[in-house]
Order: sequence, then structure tokens, then C-alpha cells
Amino acid sequence: MTTIAELSLSTDEFALAETFQQLPALEVRVESVVAEGPVRTVPLVWFSNTDRGDLEAVLDVDSTVHEYRQLLENTEDDELFYRLEYTEEVGSVCCCVYSHGGTVLDAQVSDGQWTLRLLFPHREELSSAVSDIEERDVRIDVKRMVEAGQDEDLETTAALTEPQQEAIAEAYRQGYYDVPREISLEELANELNISHQALSERLRRANRVLAGEQLNEPAGEMAAPD
Repeated sequence: MTTIAELSLSTDEFALAETFQQLPALEVRVESVVAEGPVRTVPLVWFSNTDRGDLEAVLDVDSTVHEYRQLLENTEDDELFYRLEYTEEVGSVCCCVYSHGGTVLDAQVSDGQWTLRLLFPHREELSSAVSDIEERDVRIDVKRMVEAGQDEDLETTAALTEPQQEAIAEAYRQGYYDVPREISLEELANELNISHQALSERLRRANRVLAGEQLNEPAGEMAAPD
């Protein structure tokens, strides 16, 4: 069933990282995002709260930006409209979305976080995309998710995904939760053939969901479909 999800990434680990570091007051509004080839991502972006000279000086040295070109200038609202081409490093994250049939519906920046609104034909494809991104040691949170026909407000659900169930069950069987522990996180990650970071994130999300169920409270963050 068609699934829409909101994923959050730190600006330090994704597109325009150095631009945001150098221009902390910069405001960004992404008009659209398209894929050109397997890893090339080309967004159309409005920049505000900066001038052209300062912006382009930073874009010139931002390692996440391969090329840029100004398209328009909205003098009334003091906005600059650019076509950007990200480097392969950023493109590889987006490629994880595209290669599993995903589409970027929207992208926004707020409080040091990128929020990507994505659409996938099936939830399993979203799960695979998130797992691939985590394998690149990129920290990512799935904030909200909804399947077609459900509440459009993207309400949080507390259901564990299959990878989370597998990870937490294997951790229990291998003695990760024993005192003292029978297996380290690194050893458990090797057993599951995933990265240390990916397993840590997976267990954290699963434990948060289970704790929320015990307290009869919402998880606060959705069980990420990893």
C-alpha cells in the first residue's frame, strides 16, 4: 500500500552542510527535487535572509554542492532562486530513496534539521530505503508515516517493524540485555550483518516504542520502518 513518510536528517550530515554552518541565519525553501541519473539530485531552491555575493561565496566551497546556477531573483520578497546539483555523497542518500521506488514530495529546513517528505508504493520499500541510508552511517529519524487511506495528519503508530523485531529478539537471545552483557553491540551488529550505527538506531527506536506501550503513551517518534 502507498506510504508517505517524513524523515529527518541533521544539516551537518546532508545537503548544504557548510552553507548552513557559514550562514546560520539562512532560510531555505525547496521548490522541487528531481533525480537526474542514479545519484545526481537537482533541487530548485529559494534562499532568503542573505545576499547573492555571500551565498555564492559559500556555495563555491560547500563540499556537498557540485554546481549551482541562479534562475531568478525575487526583489519584492528578497529571495534568490537557484538550481543546485549536489555531489555524489548527498546523491547517494537520495539514491537510496529513488532505487527503492521512492519520490521526494517535499524538503524543508528548520532548527538544524532537514525534513524530507517521501512517497513509496509500498511500506517495505520505505523500510529498505531507510536501512540503506543507515548503512551509510547517516543518522536518520522517521518522524511520521501514514499509509494511503489513513489519517492525513500522519499520526504516530507504535507498531514495531520486522527489522526492529528481528534486532530486539536477537539481542535478547544473544544476551545483550543480560547483566553483565553476553554480547557487545559491535558483535551483535556483525551477527545481523548491519553496521554498529544502524543497529544502535534500530534498538533505540524499538525500545522507545515498547516503553511507550508500557506507559500507555504515544512513542513520540514513530517506529522507523527499517
